[in-house]
Formats: sequence, C-alpha cells, structure tokens
Amino acid sequence: METSKEGTRALWISLAVLGVTAILQGVVVAFSGSVALLGDTLHNVADALTAVPLGIAFVLGRRTPTTRYTYGFGRAEDLAGIVIVVFIAGSAIIAGYEAVQRLLHPSDVSYLGFVAVAALIGFAGNELVARYRISVGRRIGSAALVADGLHARTDGFTSLAVLVGAGGVALGWRWADPVVGLLITIAILFVLRDAAREVYRRLMDAVDPDLVAKAGSVLRETPGVQAIGDVHLRWIGHQLRAECEISVDGGIPVAQAHTIAVDAEHRLMHAIPRLTRAFVHADPVGDDHHDELEHHRESTHGAASRTARR
Repeated sequence: METSKEGTRALWISLAVLGVTAILQGVVVAFSGSVALLGDTLHNVADALTAVPLGIAFVLGRRTPTTRYTYGFGRAEDLAGIVIVVFIAGSAIIAGYEAVQRLLHPSDVSYLGFVAVAALIGFAGNELVARYRISVGRRIGSAALVADGLHARTDGFTSLAVLVGAGGVALGWRWADPVVGLLITIAILFVLRDAAREVYRRLMDAVDPDLVAKAGSVLRETPGVQAIGDVHLRWIGHQLRAECEISVDGGIPVAQAHTIAVDAEHRLMHAIPRLTRAFVHADPVGDDHHDELEHHRESTHGAASRTARR
C-alpha cells in the first residue's frame, strides 16, 4: 500500500509539472505556428495524461484480493501500461502528420525567441519529471512508471530539437521546423518501442533471469534443503510473487520439513527486492514423487518440462 501511495504521489506531481509545461508551450504554438513545437507540446500532453490510467491502477492495486480476483488487483497497473503505449502512439501519429503537412504546405514560423524559450522550458520540465518518475518507479518496482519516466526523458531531448529547428528557421531554412517535427516523431517511435516491449514482458510474466538465478542460490543455501526443483517468479503490478520447489530429507517429520520451507521463504523475501509472497513446496529427496501428475504436466508444458524436472 505504501508503494502504491508513493507511485500515486509521483504521478500527480508529474502531472502538475508537465501540465504547466504543456500550457506554456501551447500558448507559444498558438502565435508562432511552429509544428516542431506543436509535436513537442502534444508529446508533453500525452505524457501528462498517462498519470490518469496509472493513478487509477495504483488505487485499484490497493484493494484487497477477493474470491474472484484471488491475486488482487496489481495487474491493473500492467493494463495501464497498455493505455500509456496507446497515448504515445497517438502523439507520434499527430506529430508526424502535422510535420508532413507543413513540408507539403510551407509557412513561416514567427516569434522564434519565444519558441526557443518554450523549448528550454520543455526540456527542463521533462527532465525533472523523468528523473523523479524513474527513481520512484525503480524503487517501488513499477515497470509502467519507469516506462513513463523514459517517455518524459525523450520528450526533454525532443524539446532541445525544437531549439535546433528554431535556429535553422532563423538562418532562413524554412524546412528546418517541419524536419525537426519529423525527427521528433521518430524519437517518439523509439520510446513507443521501448515502452511496448517493457509492458509486453510484464504481461507475459517475464522476469530478469538474474532474479531466478538468485532465488535458486538462496534456496540451495537454506539449511536442510538438499536439492531444488522448479523456480517460478512473476510480477503482479509492482510486486513479485514466487513459487518454488525444494527437496528435503524424506525421513524427517512433516513439521520439520514445513519449518525448512518457511525458512526458505523468509530468506527469499529478504534476498529479492519487492518479493512480497513466496510459496515453497517441500518434497522428499530422491525419486520424483509426482509421477501421477506427469501426464497433466506433459499436456500443458510438454515433455521438455518433465525432462527439466529430472
């Protein structure tokens, strides 16, 4: 709950900063006619609006699990990531369209000094928001918030590109403004790729392989554990869950085997950041004691899974 509150606070602060930035830039766009600055402003507006779905997701994520949603509502954050990707794609389409139209139908850009100042304001506002979002996102384990921060960082660099475009127009290169607008569109597409890849990985339950290796190492080092089986990790929102198998001496009492499993769970939660729950199943060491289940595993995971277990 505390991490969700921290994420929500980061979103609203970012919304305020980017909102002010976009308003100031929008005023300059209205009387300057710069499509490069328009693209940058649209990008900032889209970035500010992403606070809405993420804020809703963080609020939903604080709800307790139910008999229908037994894992809770942390996945709402991953769904918000999809909305963010759509926002980014929309800003790219609009910015690209306006830049192409300006290339086909050239027109002058006025008040270049104000355009340059608006570009610097855009860079400062976005970099401030990017640092804040990325820092909070990594601290609480929110891929969506980190993706949002990376989006803001690229917005900052596109603002500097607007400054370059204004300089080109000042030198008499009328094409500089729409060309910079197209370059901004390309930059947005790169952000779109990175954000979509990050959200896709979360939706597909992908985790850093180093985390899996670390979990296996912790389990092996737990006193009483003689071997390990499957180790599964998954993100639910910005929290990690683990499902692991260990092998213990088959001659010890059930209570002792349970104590070893609890100890392993405790060690995992201390060793792996943002791991909030772990289920550790203890098997007696030796032959596989799940032969009756093999035909079910084979039908769902294939023969390779059975081979890996042994």
